[in-house]
Amino acid sequence: MDPFTRSFLMLFVLLNPFIMTTYLEDLVKEMTFRDFAGQLIRAGVISFGVFVLFAWGGDRVFENVLQIRFFAFLIFGGLTFLIIGIRLISGLSPGGVGRRPDANGAAASIAMPFLVGPGTISASVLAGSRLPLPQATIAIGLALTAALAAILVLKRVHDLLRTHNEPLLHRYTDVAGRVTALFTGSFAIDMILRGFEGWIAFLRT
Repeated sequence: MDPFTRSFLMLFVLLNPFIMTTYLEDLVKEMTFRDFAGQLIRAGVISFGVFVLFAWGGDRVFENVLQIRFFAFLIFGGLTFLIIGIRLISGLSPGGVGRRPDANGAAASIAMPFLVGPGTISASVLAGSRLPLPQATIAIGLALTAALAAILVLKRVHDLLRTHNEPLLHRYTDVAGRVTALFTGSFAIDMILRGFEGWIAFLRT
């Protein structure tokens, strides 16, 4: 698999629309489609800027600005998503969500911490290390656009079916979330291994 496709898929899977819809359940139920779409697009613009910044800055942002090593961030992000994946496969709620966003200022609440997190930031840095910045930017933009479009499709389906078939919709969403959690867990393990590889290489220097 070429670096562009790998970068696209990693970020898209970590932005798992099914998991994200669970996080944003209150907004999905309470907001109209138009208002929800507007807030989601604004959140996407904020997140895109953050992702491109980290793709451009790479591990220099961590070592020179945040004063931490990137491989430590990889391990933490991988553990976070591994816990989420295990909980989803077990039929539990994703957990680890500190708060639900409300309609007031929803865009910023959606962007952080729901879209921008340890896993997605790590994926952006890896995209920047694999690809020239213009290609990394395109891969990030496509992955983010695809994830947000999928969330909007799920919102539209929810609005159409919630009157009579909401339990059935939740059942299918739960099954799809568990299936995609397998890929989330796999990416999480890969992130952890990359972090330990970096740690070992650091100890050898």
